[in-house]
Order: sequence, then C-alpha cells, then structure tokens
Amino acid sequence: MEKLTDAQVERRLSDALAHRSSVPAEKLIAGLLRTFDLTAEEDDEFIFPALNSTARERIFGGQVIAQAIVAADRTVDGEKNIHSLHSYFLRAGDETKPLHFRVHRDFDGRSISNRRVVVRQDEKVIFNLTASFQKPAEGLEHQITMPDVLPPEQCMSAMEQIARNPLISDEHVERMSMPRPFEVRSFRPEGKNPEARQYQWFKTVAPLPDDPLTHRATLAFASDMGLLSTSMIPHGLHWTTPGLFSTSLDHAMWFHDDFRVDQWICYVMDSDWTGHTRGLNRGSLFTEDGLLVATAVQEGMIRLTPKA
Repeated sequence: MEKLTDAQVERRLSDALAHRSSVPAEKLIAGLLRTFDLTAEEDDEFIFPALNSTARERIFGGQVIAQAIVAADRTVDGEKNIHSLHSYFLRAGDETKPLHFRVHRDFDGRSISNRRVVVRQDEKVIFNLTASFQKPAEGLEHQITMPDVLPPEQCMSAMEQIARNPLISDEHVERMSMPRPFEVRSFRPEGKNPEARQYQWFKTVAPLPDDPLTHRATLAFASDMGLLSTSMIPHGLHWTTPGLFSTSLDHAMWFHDDFRVDQWICYVMDSDWTGHTRGLNRGSLFTEDGLLVATAVQEGMIRLTPKA
C-alpha cells in the first residue's frame, strides 16, 4: 500500500481530532459512569438497560467485565475490594438489548469472598465471571521493575497512528475517531517483529470519583483495549488486515494496589505464544512512578482467511 503524504495525514488527523473533541470530556466520563449504573431487580440480580442505537457490531468486552465487577461488588462486605477475576466471553452481546446480571454468592470468609456472575441476553448466557474480594491486609511485598519506556508525551496518540495507516480508509478513520472517555498514547513496532511486545499509556479524559471500585472497574474496562493485538505482532497482522477475524475468548486480572485511572497508567504487553487460531497475551499495568498495580492475561481467537 502506498504511503500517505504528509498533507493527507495532516488532513485525516485534523478531521479525526475535531470529531473526537466534539463532545465535552465531562460528558464522556458521565457516559462511562452510566455503564456502571446497574438497576437492582430481584435479590442479587441486576439489569443494564438497552441502548436506543449503537454503532458497534457487538458489546465491547471490557464493558461487560467492568459491569460484572460492579454487580459482584454490590453483594460483598464493603470492607473487601476485588483482587482477582477470571472471565469467559461466550457469545457476542448486542447493545440494543438489556443485559441481565445474576450474582452467585459462592463463599464468604473472614477475609475473602468469592462471587460468580452470569450475564444473559435473550435468555442465553453471553459471559461469565468469577471474582475474589479481600479485606486489606499487610504482608510480604515485592514487584518487578517497570520496563524502560517512553513517557506518554513522547508516544504517538492512538488517533495519529490510525491517521497515518494507509490501510485504514477515510471512512474507517472517521468511525474510529468517535469521542471516547480515554486518552491513549502507544508504542507498537511496525510490520513483523519477533519480539511480541508493545505498550500504551492511557487515562480518562476527565477526573473520576474517588471510590476504589470505580477505578478498578474502569481499569478492567480499559484492559481489554489492544491487548489481543500483541500476539499478532510476530505475524505482521493488524486489526485492519483483510480477512482477519479476532475476538477475546477469556480475560483474567489481578489487582495489586490502589491507583487512579484519571492519571497515566502504562500498559506493558507481551505474548508468549500463538497457535491453533489462538493467541495468548499478557499485560502489566504500572503507574507513572513505576508502581505495579495490576496484571492481565487474555487469550483470543485469531483467524486469517487467505485471499482467494
């Protein structure tokens, strides 16, 4: 594909940034927080209402993870915070239909509680999650050192990366420039690279409330952004590659410490393996001063249909 000229990139980027900034940041954050506002039905059952319309083909996986965390947390002792989750994406969800969350109280101990959340749509299970919650406790501590990465201000914005990619049409650039509640800056090697590594900085575009649940749910939401693409790097694939179909199969997270997602988080991602139409991806999430606050692991399906 022929490289875009500087003038073409500038035009695409200018249009995209104008579109992205067309909604006030506070309104975007209000919309994000509304996704965590579940309506209580019967005991331990919650509903997220249908949207009137949607531009998505399916519900974003990070959204359902975050909502399931919120549903589970509403059945747990207030002293306990989520410290781990394991989840599976079973069917694609439709934003124009309500989501039903059923929480199962599997275990309550003095320091640990365990919950299962089953999410249904049209009477079919589309997602399930198991989460563990713990009271704060003191103990041994150690962590890996944050890798040597460029600071966020030296990384390219996600919109600039999209605008510079000649494989992405003007129409697709416009769709990708929809206003979003996160600012994202990233570093990804170009083309094929045997080292399946990339990283991105992200934060919300405006401040969030102070409660830890909001920040943990928001981090879980954001942890599904871009992780699966890590296992495509050694194969020179990108989400724009013709004939490529990819989707998340499962997602696990461990929360290690407190943090704020309205301040920069560095998501350092790598992939150990790809095979049998699946790719395994791992991410470490650090604050700007190097504190490891969470770890994520995700396996996804990667199917490439060769051109006829």
